[in-house]
Amino acid sequence: MKLAAILFLSAAVLPSAAFASSTQCESDKYHQYVDASLAWYQDLIDLAVAKDASLTEVGKWFLNGRKHHFEFNRDAVDWYLENDREKLNLSQPVESWLDLSQHNVKILAKQDTRLGKAAKQAFDDRQNKPHAKNYALRTAFATLLTHPGKIEQPLNNYNHKMNLIAMTECP
Repeated sequence: MKLAAILFLSAAVLPSAAFASSTQCESDKYHQYVDASLAWYQDLIDLAVAKDASLTEVGKWFLNGRKHHFEFNRDAVDWYLENDREKLNLSQPVESWLDLSQHNVKILAKQDTRLGKAAKQAFDDRQNKPHAKNYALRTAFATLLTHPGKIEQPLNNYNHKMNLIAMTECP
């Protein structure tokens, strides 16, 4: 009788433990993607500002917007992993897991939750008037990206991190 009870409890607990392990792994994987992406943007901004110090302020503005975007995505992926996994496309590369339309973000932004507040910040960033030097910063990025030698180290760092993330297999 004791053996039957132990087997029954083990059968009930193991799937939920495996699910929790998988969810944590997927969350960690997405967090690593967010961190790698933010580091890449920081590197691009640093290179642009090193070339033109007048881009310092717009670089901070731009990075702040990227942080809001990626932090919202991080929170959204974690929420969907725990509550509605069908909204995620986990069979795709990690950067394609979350696909929320502007309309979806706007709806989430109306919620008085942590995710809602992050959605509101990201949504507001998209709706706000761009920084006066936004075009100059984007032009600096385009110039950097068309000269691979100037971005070799940051690009290699980003690609290395993304390759490691892609090789991570979650149970």
